[in-house]
Amino acid sequence: YNVARRIEEKKPPEKLNVILISVESLSAKFLSRFGEPRNITPFMDDWFQEGKLFLNFYATGTRTIRGLEAITLSIPPTPGRSIIKRPDNRNMYSLGKVFKDKGYDTAFLYGGRGYFDNMNVFFSGNGYRIVDQNDLSNKEVMFKNAWGVSDEDLYNRTIYEANQAHDSKMPFFFHIMTTSNHQPFTFPQGKIDLLPGEGGKGSGRAGGVKYTDYALGQLIKKAKNQPWFDDTVFVVVADHCAASAGKIGLPVEKYHIPLFIYSPKHIEAGEIDLLSSQIDIAPTLLALLHFSYDSFFFGKNILAPDFNEKAFIANYQKLGILNGKELLIMA
Repeated sequence: YNVARRIEEKKPPEKLNVILISVESLSAKFLSRFGEPRNITPFMDDWFQEGKLFLNFYATGTRTIRGLEAITLSIPPTPGRSIIKRPDNRNMYSLGKVFKDKGYDTAFLYGGRGYFDNMNVFFSGNGYRIVDQNDLSNKEVMFKNAWGVSDEDLYNRTIYEANQAHDSKMPFFFHIMTTSNHQPFTFPQGKIDLLPGEGGKGSGRAGGVKYTDYALGQLIKKAKNQPWFDDTVFVVVADHCAASAGKIGLPVEKYHIPLFIYSPKHIEAGEIDLLSSQIDIAPTLLALLHFSYDSFFFGKNILAPDFNEKAFIANYQKLGILNGKELLIMA
């Protein structure tokens, strides 16, 4: 039952930069592609046609640290607490380790304060540099609320960090965690048109999603003017669905999220309709880069011919295995 295996790629590796963005609470249902009628993600609706969009993709849990755990460690959800909040979680086999071993500048960038949910302890103990709200100067912050700085502020700092790495002739792997699409759904004024009935102290969920979409558009617009853009892979995925925490059962639709991988010079566009989950991101991304490595990941490359379609979904009480249209719950 040992999951250790050697991944050998026939093609030579491409040491492309990677910016992986975990977007707070970005349910698939917010996108027009998945049926949202209000046009609250105009940038993503267009942008997602220019790369690989995974249509049948699922979060493993209902909390941010569950998503970060699955993306970073490529492991199915376990009973009780996320590994990120457990003791003795240093020096684990992670996506960041693979990149760091290959000479990448590896960093975790968070819009809030990373002591929340033990994020800084976990990521710094597993080879990542930390950049969080405390590292941004007053000049870098145009807006912040209780959760952290605006997505635009975080993305601007990301571009700065990418330019620093590029100037040092180092490839970079940055894992970003956003905060703007979270209650109270506040963000810089004058950026988006609010829907009727929105405003006041908060914009409501639709406003939060619309600003999230706007900020992503600004990131890509600015990134296209940077010398590293053509050799960078952008990965966009949600940490979990909106309004999914606290559910007693495992409603499958509450775990459906988008995964999008974009690098127009290197990755062919198209839609992938294979059932998969966050634990499959790491091996899929590394396969697209043609990296050979010793793997301890539980996830598999979604694009491999022998990929076995399935997704693990869980809350703090139950673990489910989704296989086709059947969900097996292990209570």
